[in-house]
Amino acid sequence: MKKIKRIMLFIAILIAMNSCSADTAEASTDSTPVAAIVTNYTYNDTEVQTMKLINDYRASVGLNALQRINHISFKCEEHNLYMIQNNVVDHNDFVARSQNITSVLGAKKVGENVAYNYKTPEAAVRAWLESPGHKDNIEGDFTHFGLSVTTDNATGKKYYTNIFAKL
Repeated sequence: MKKIKRIMLFIAILIAMNSCSADTAEASTDSTPVAAIVTNYTYNDTEVQTMKLINDYRASVGLNALQRINHISFKCEEHNLYMIQNNVVDHNDFVARSQNITSVLGAKKVGENVAYNYKTPEAAVRAWLESPGHKDNIEGDFTHFGLSVTTDNATGKKYYTNIFAKL
């Protein structure tokens, strides 16, 4: 019986590592110096399509379209590069990203979805919508978002980070 439980746990961890995660944070006061806003970000076709799919879904359920912000996409890209460099899929340093977006942009609420190893934007968005926590972020009371899809040159696998903000 213990062996079966270990196998089931291993399978669950394996699925989680090839899946995605959701997280949210409310704004908090912080005395950290305000960082500069990043205004330049070049979107690739996968990012543009993923953002369109999210906004199309939101419209289909009667929600406002989210406006993209380059600074948020830059923070997403930083996290993708961290995950690639460390061979992980996680929300490490989400609090720091959230605090940065809160202090730089004045966000009242911040949420984050990550995903890994989805070949198409449709597959990533579908997986997020099939997961209650991710779907809550996509359907959340947000006004803006940023997104980065970064391909690991060594493996060819894509890392997705999507951050939502209410400004």
